[in-house]
Amino acid sequence: MQSDHKNVLVLGTCQMLSGTGRGLFMVTSPAVALGIAPHLALATLPSALIVIGAALAAMPASLFMRRFGRKTGFICGTSLAVASGVSCTAAVLYENFWLLALGGFLYGLFAGFAQLYRFAVADAASEHFRAKAISLVLAGGVFAGLAGPNLANWGKELLANHLFAGSFLVMIGTGLLAAIILLFLNIPNLTKAQRDGPQRPLREIVRQPVFIAAAVSATVAQSVMNFLMTATPIAMISHGGHSFGSVAIVISSHTVAMYAPGFFTGSLIKRFGEIPMITVGLLLEALCIGIALSGIAVFDFWLSMVLLGMGWNFTYTAATSLMTTAYGPAERAKTQGMMNQIIYTVVAIGSLSSGAFIHFFGWDWVNVAGIPLLGMAAAVTFWYAASTRKAAQD
Repeated sequence: MQSDHKNVLVLGTCQMLSGTGRGLFMVTSPAVALGIAPHLALATLPSALIVIGAALAAMPASLFMRRFGRKTGFICGTSLAVASGVSCTAAVLYENFWLLALGGFLYGLFAGFAQLYRFAVADAASEHFRAKAISLVLAGGVFAGLAGPNLANWGKELLANHLFAGSFLVMIGTGLLAAIILLFLNIPNLTKAQRDGPQRPLREIVRQPVFIAAAVSATVAQSVMNFLMTATPIAMISHGGHSFGSVAIVISSHTVAMYAPGFFTGSLIKRFGEIPMITVGLLLEALCIGIALSGIAVFDFWLSMVLLGMGWNFTYTAATSLMTTAYGPAERAKTQGMMNQIIYTVVAIGSLSSGAFIHFFGWDWVNVAGIPLLGMAAAVTFWYAASTRKAAQD
């Protein structure tokens, strides 16, 4: 149990640092891109490339860690976060949009490793502590919600005549600090017997109702969240006429709402189960869309983003917990990699289109686009719940 708590502390802190860098990038890159992008429709491309990088790295990161271990994999991943900070800083100094895009892609590759923090602690934790461990690691993003956007605002004038260059320098520091903290991680590598143990074909694993329900609900929660969050800074600045400071407050509050429930989500899952928590999360994301469609005042953006963050946390954490029941020790790398591959491939499509979507169709249609996705996730969740009840009766 002591080792469980130590790993939660280490990975929760690294989740915090990862989220700080990502939050900083998500709020800063659109503002920078508006000034240097060759076309306004490309303003969200750097943010979208984070998701594309994460999608491309999802399976390789899992397989790399299967071979070399969690600790080595996570430390190697932090070098990509450092490289991202360097590229983004250079983008501002040289007013080069494509360096900014490269920075987003590199941070996405890092995210391909960092998104496995939750699975790493779940695999190492005892069964009764598993759901709480996942939620506590995700709760590490609470500080990130406060630090990322506010560090972006604080550092934007740090380097004279180079607005936001100082903000991106912080990303370098978060990557280096994470590498140091990961030295204290204590998760045993898989034994040869575990690596070579019984394995089902991947196609058999992904056909399980439990895999389908967990993957679909997590994918929709992440896709809707990312699609709306990526477009929000553009909507606030270009459509609402709000200041960068207001954008920072909204995104900061959203990020806190994403991770603060982590302190109790695990307990709620243990009490009520994964399916009810997935459902509540989807309902909160739907409510977010309703609020966003009601107006473009700062409060409208703030409330909708807070609800979006909470909904994401409930659904994503519960779906992750549900997924841990879908595989054995020898199957975990490819199953976790496939889940993340699905999530970030779909999210990448949405992220790539969000900038053009808001540019050509407007903020309202960005929100409306999320409604059918939430409906699909709800239908799949109810289907899985019904099939589980039927199997229990039989």
